[in-house]
Amino acid sequence: MGEDMADLVYITLKGDVIHPGIINVIQEGTRHGDVMIGLMTDSAIAMHEHIPYLSYEQRFDVVSNIKGVKEVVPQNEWSCADNIRRYRPRYLVHGDDWKEGYMASVRDEAIAALDEVGGELVEIPYTPGVTASAVNEAKRAIGTTPDMRLRSLRRALAAKPVVRIIEAHSGISGLIAETLEIVTEDGIRYFDGMWSSSLTDSVSKGKPDIEAVDLTTRMSNLNNILECTTKPIIYDGDTGGIPEHFVFMVRTLERNGISAVIIEDKMGLKQNSLFGTSVKQELAPVAEFCEKIKAGKRAQVTEEFMIISRLESLIAGHSVEEALERADAYILAGTDGIMIHSKEKSGDDIKEFCTRFRAKHPDVPIVLVPTTYNRFTEEELCEWGANIVIYANHMLRASYPAMVDVATTILKNKRSLEADSKCMPIKEILTIIPNTP
Repeated sequence: MGEDMADLVYITLKGDVIHPGIINVIQEGTRHGDVMIGLMTDSAIAMHEHIPYLSYEQRFDVVSNIKGVKEVVPQNEWSCADNIRRYRPRYLVHGDDWKEGYMASVRDEAIAALDEVGGELVEIPYTPGVTASAVNEAKRAIGTTPDMRLRSLRRALAAKPVVRIIEAHSGISGLIAETLEIVTEDGIRYFDGMWSSSLTDSVSKGKPDIEAVDLTTRMSNLNNILECTTKPIIYDGDTGGIPEHFVFMVRTLERNGISAVIIEDKMGLKQNSLFGTSVKQELAPVAEFCEKIKAGKRAQVTEEFMIISRLESLIAGHSVEEALERADAYILAGTDGIMIHSKEKSGDDIKEFCTRFRAKHPDVPIVLVPTTYNRFTEEELCEWGANIVIYANHMLRASYPAMVDVATTILKNKRSLEADSKCMPIKEILTIIPNTP
């Protein structure tokens, strides 16, 4: 297609926010020929930067209607090199801001591809005043709706090899999950969403992790997180209760924009899984748990909400084979994903389960919580077949020793001066909260 077009000009865009700098690049492109936009797909962007606010289809509609744009094609990679080789443009037009940092390698790949097809790179001065951080701040200011938040987990699963989730138990921990990011040689690394843990919800209220905190109380706390964040939330539903009660849990969570609930196949008084077989861990009958899954699926209103089944077979001392049999049954009952849990540090049982499960079920999401087998990286877990990795309790676990340290320092010195170095300055902590004067 592109081979027959005279003076084809290729421009790469994300297209999430259209600002003067983008218009400037497109206008420069029109001076050289017919402009083809390589519009990055969600998956092309997600490995290096935040998933766009708008869907690909929405971005396509916007970019297609910009004056001077002749054609829009998908760019399925972060690098435009493959599309350059495919469409063979006479020119590639780009701002000169990609000469340094994690975009420099993309520039090198583009130049090499242009050399192969006889194309030419046209770089124009970067438009000051528009930065990625400013764009992200603008997105947060726009906010979200329950419907948009609910859909965002499935969108992340479709776009990324591994979705990275961290526990949040308060508004401030939610803000950290929402805003924290680091720049690496590959791009921006960040958390994709939050885990509403029954353990941390209970402990933060000074109560044992035995389902002592009911749904209404937990939702009241969760609202503090919902009000100041936009990312997807996965809810720890413990056992889900009896099917009749689980129905109301599903409806409440879905109505509030929670993306997924994970329920475990245990029964009786809850005992935290990391106690393993040192306490009684009684598994629910397979047929009974399947009925709970079916009841939840019938109750949900949208297609986007996810019910994920948490397998406790390995925790209770059973075999990988037994866990796989339960997983098969839960999938037939309609579960949207499988979480496999273990307290073993080796990770061997988890790896065996994932490998065997993935061979039989290539498209069913696998959720892992590597609290004990934490020496494995996300890339390694992805190779096993994992789609979601949850860091399930680290925010609360980090806060407790820090608070004890400060309180102990004050007791020892009978004043707070020595504790100052262990604390954030008052001005700094105030500015964490958006819209603080």
